[in-house]
Amino acid sequence: MRDREGEAPAEPWFACALRKARLGGSLALPFARSVVKLTRVANRILVLSASVGAGHMRAAQAVELALRELRPGAIVKNLDVLQLTNPTFRRLYSEAYLEFVNKAPHVLGMFYDLLNQRRTKSTGEHLRAAFQQLNLLKLCDLLECGSWDVIVNTHFLPTEIIAQLRRRRKIRTPQVTVTTDFETHRAWAHQPCERYCTATEEGAAYLPHFGIEPASITVTGIPIHPIFSRPKDRGECVKRQRLRGDRPIVLQLAGGFGVGPIEKLFRAILELEQPIELVAVAGRNERVRKQLERVEVPARHRATVLGFTDQIDELMAAADVVVTKPGGLTSSEVLARGAAMLIVNPIPGQESRNSDYLLENGAAIKANNLATLPLKLARLLGDAKQLDTIKRNARRIAKPQAAFDVARIALGWGGPSV
Repeated sequence: MRDREGEAPAEPWFACALRKARLGGSLALPFARSVVKLTRVANRILVLSASVGAGHMRAAQAVELALRELRPGAIVKNLDVLQLTNPTFRRLYSEAYLEFVNKAPHVLGMFYDLLNQRRTKSTGEHLRAAFQQLNLLKLCDLLECGSWDVIVNTHFLPTEIIAQLRRRRKIRTPQVTVTTDFETHRAWAHQPCERYCTATEEGAAYLPHFGIEPASITVTGIPIHPIFSRPKDRGECVKRQRLRGDRPIVLQLAGGFGVGPIEKLFRAILELEQPIELVAVAGRNERVRKQLERVEVPARHRATVLGFTDQIDELMAAADVVVTKPGGLTSSEVLARGAAMLIVNPIPGQESRNSDYLLENGAAIKANNLATLPLKLARLLGDAKQLDTIKRNARRIAKPQAAFDVARIALGWGGPSV
């Protein structure tokens, strides 16, 4: 029997209570390891993320789509864990992040470095973890009374909650943790966890520093929408997106939520003397989209302003250069489409490290300020050899199959039966 939308059926309260007693009872604990066996394959998969920025949710969607494509009969549920908490905690955890991105990004960088230190758990750490679990009791109930074979996490918040429940013998479901930046942060390292999927070899090499067994780490890349794994003809994409293609195409991205100095970047790009075709995507930020539409475009250029679009893969395939912040998901998509990237305004912390990775691999250039952006972009567009080299490097380090690799790991990880 299946619930609506093909979800796993809710476990009856008496069965849930009985199973909790078996898992948590004093007589069962000494024999916990001996009574658990793994099924051969996983057919009931729970995908968890958190809407902190757009990237984690896009990674979760990519894994969900890959799972459904690889095993159409599987039961797959994709949840934003912040929808299972109260509005205050949700605002504190999610909206505060966007506020810092817009108004105090260096504060985020400071916390990133502070929380990345290797140290034993302090009283403050225990209080933080307890506060999170208290505000995510609905998630805990879902996990304890669910009947999932495996859980895939694309944010570290559910990974930590699941690890806590497993250490307390509340659940036994295996979990797979999928990182979403090119370097791995300590926040992702929570045990027990059967498999860590990292974006890069460097990210994999860092996790053992926090006590993670190397044998449990696989380099998959960052999961991106399966559509990026399918080659597309640039000329056809240009036509379908109603671009002319008679001059360099520059794509300006602002992320799913449209944050940062987007209008200033738009104006800086339009300072180029060389005629270009500029496509600016403002995401879900309608206020910014209207601001861009009011900007006077010099006669030598053509410009198109878009709001949220599901055509990013084709726009990236058509673009010569993508001007963007180096978020893990966006960067991975640009690499998969083999476009050159011009990095602007990386958030201190994870995005500055993403920037380092891209620059070290010759897959991007970086403009440190708005004043030099037109110069750097003009030089890149005027140097066909450099532009071609960057595009080749992008394709070399791209991992367009990452979502499928993660999905195969999850599907092969059987769940516990008692």
